[in-house]
Order: sequence, then structure tokens, then C-alpha cells
Amino acid sequence: MSQVITPPRVSVLFVCHGSVYKAMPDVETYGLPYRDARDFKGDTSIVTHAPCRAWSQLKAFARPPKGERWLAVWSVLQVRRNGGVLEHPRGSALWDRMNLPKPYEPPDEWGGWTMEIDQFHWGHKARKSTWLYVVGTQEVPLMPYRAGGPTHVVANASRTRKREGPNKAVMKSWCTKSEREQTPPAFARWLVDLARRCSKFHPA
Repeated sequence: MSQVITPPRVSVLFVCHGSVYKAMPDVETYGLPYRDARDFKGDTSIVTHAPCRAWSQLKAFARPPKGERWLAVWSVLQVRRNGGVLEHPRGSALWDRMNLPKPYEPPDEWGGWTMEIDQFHWGHKARKSTWLYVVGTQEVPLMPYRAGGPTHVVANASRTRKREGPNKAVMKSWCTKSEREQTPPAFARWLVDLARRCSKFHPA
């Protein structure tokens, strides 16, 4: 009789209400208002969508509540301690603050390295360049390729019009706040797969 192999559990931190992660098998989720990510016990590898508005290229306009900024620093420490992946926008100031290697730079002393991806290829409506800080594996799941172009933009609509010019035949729509923050289901599954490859930190 063949043995049933249970995939390693993964914890996903800072999920939103109704997150696609909550329906995934062998995935434990943490997100307010029901479960604070800081209650994570450190017994699995992780995917963390640490709050990013205080670290992004638009941080000058952000108004995060007190203490939110340091949740990203805390997340880096959890990835280094437990293995897994941290997701943040490309150019996040968190990389300089925590001395994280940028894309194509050598790994740091924890074996952590950074890759840049575009969430468009996983189904996002817009181009959304993202940095992933990974600790625990150099093995990356198969990455998809999506032909064509996006129907929406993440940037401010007025800036997009200025950049593309008044004679642009088809103007792209501006993503809403929820659309900007949404993790495409295919990307969520891919991140969990990546984190499972870091499970040597926590053998099944």
C-alpha cells in the first residue's frame, strides 16, 4: 500500500479578510481582526505579506498607524529564523533598512536572496513589480508567462495619462485600492509552493 505524503505546513502572515489562502490545505493563516500575525509560533516556514505602505516608493504619502512600519522588520526576522518568503513592492526601503540583498546580488549571511517578479504573469490586472526575499531554498517553482499587456495600471491615473500622452487610443483603468493589494490566487499558490521548499527548517 502506497504511503500518503502530507505536504509540509506553511503559515501565511498578514492575510486580509476573505483571503484565498484561507481555503488552501495545510496552510495556517494569520491576519486581523481574528488572529494577530505576531502570535505566530515559529513552527513552520512562512509567506509574509508584511505591511508595505510605510516602505514603498509612495511612503511620503502614507499614514500608517503607530507600530505598523516595524511589522515589516519583524517579518524579516521571522523569515530568517523560520525560512520562507517575504513579499514587498520593488524598491521597498525595507531592503536598505535591513541590509537585504537586492536582485542579482549574492545571498546574505542567512542564505537569503532576492528575486524580482511581475504579478501580471500570475493574473494581476496591472504590472506589479515585486521583490521576494527568500530564505531556505534556491529552488524556485516553475514560473508562468502571460502574453499580452495589462488592462489596468497601479500608478495614479493622471500620471499615467501624462506619460502615455493625450492621443493614446485606449486608456488603461486605474486599479482600486483593493485591486492593488489583492494577491492573485495563482500567485498565492506559487508562494506557498516556494515556502514549502524552505521546509528543511521544519522537517515534516
